Amino acid sequence: MYPDDLKYTSEHEWVRTPGETEGSVRIGITHFAQDALGDIVYVSLPEVGDSVQAGDTCGELESTKSVSDVYAPVSGEIVARNEALDATPELVNTDPYGAGWLFEVAPSDEAALDGLLDAAAYQESLQG
Repeated sequence: MYPDDLKYTSEHEWVRTPGETEGSVRIGITHFAQDALGDIVYVSLPEVGDSVQAGDTCGELESTKSVSDVYAPVSGEIVARNEALDATPELVNTDPYGAGWLFEVAPSDEAALDGLLDAAAYQESLQG
């Protein structure tokens, strides 16, 4: 349920290294997050070229239950966004680790990735 090849944040985002764009990492939300949100009906993402700071809000996911912020797991520049979510936001629910990815960031400091959780630590954080 939580792929071992990803890094995770306590805010329920995942980070895949490398991303599709050279020098980037791909970001999405975990199965736990999409399940807690319920049916996602709208996704607001940062624009390509935007700068983000680790821990800052950079988007929103709107579900039939609530609106939830998306946080940047690392600082850097947005280099890609999942345009498919404009028409089909439910991809975040049906394929959170694949077609439901959110955006890609070119990290300003790749060492920051070392501070993220591995799958085992993320799962432990869910128990707590």
